[in-house]
Amino acid sequence: MSYAGPEFEPSSRRRSPMRRALIVALGVLVPGAVLGWVVYQGAPGGSDGADRAPAGTATSAGDGKEPSASAKPYSAAPLKGKVVVIDPGHNPENFRHTAEINRKVDIGTNRKECDTTGTSTNSGYTEARFTLDVAHRLRALLQRQGATVKLTQDGDRPYGPCVDERARIGNAAHADAVVSVHADGSGAGNRGFHVILPAAVREGDADTRAIAKPSRDLGELIATDFAHSTGTEPSNYVGDGSGLVTRRDLGGLNLSTVPKVFIECGNMRDTKDAALLTSGAWRQKAAQGISEGIVSFLRG
Repeated sequence: MSYAGPEFEPSSRRRSPMRRALIVALGVLVPGAVLGWVVYQGAPGGSDGADRAPAGTATSAGDGKEPSASAKPYSAAPLKGKVVVIDPGHNPENFRHTAEINRKVDIGTNRKECDTTGTSTNSGYTEARFTLDVAHRLRALLQRQGATVKLTQDGDRPYGPCVDERARIGNAAHADAVVSVHADGSGAGNRGFHVILPAAVREGDADTRAIAKPSRDLGELIATDFAHSTGTEPSNYVGDGSGLVTRRDLGGLNLSTVPKVFIECGNMRDTKDAALLTSGAWRQKAAQGISEGIVSFLRG
């Protein structure tokens, strides 16, 4: 870069011999001094070293200093070490195995069918397809947060698993949270989502007293974040507008020994809800909302 201006105009006066000698001396001494300063600055413990942050020290933006290793780092994997089990409701092949899924299993409080086929939209989009799609999206989001994620089924078995086995999968994984993903099959005009919580049950093989409170905490966080992410309202037909329903008749909850909830993401039999449930973009929002609720729960 060149500078222009009267202060940088060359002088026309004749220099004296003494002045020329001084200039020559300075020409020798100044470069050497500059070189020495540069070397000194680069050496450990140089004059600037006491004031300069060591490599990796966080400083304010734009000061040219490197971020600090001593500063508390942002965790790129906040759920590392956490286990989440996602339970995609039903199974795409259940309808081919009616005898097997109608078999009764013990759910603690009584006996109930192994599983059901689930519901579908009026156009034939099945709940089982919906739940698997949301489960895959949810798994990807949670894995990015560092969680270990397991699915109770991935369309990789002929039917089921039965509701009692679904509970055992979460228990055996020592899951920090389990979410069973569903969509409802109520009447037209019934809209919105709701989260199903376990009651405090102590009967037969069922004992949910220890998980009832943390499950409610998980469910409340998921309900809040799901509503925010999807822009949908809590159910207008169950839950008194809270989006929360407590039940004691679901084997997947009764037999769980770890915090667990169900979420009915919407009503497949209502055309307006069905338009959302069949949208890939909306299903991504649904997965995001569930994920955010789980993350909030696990991070305390």
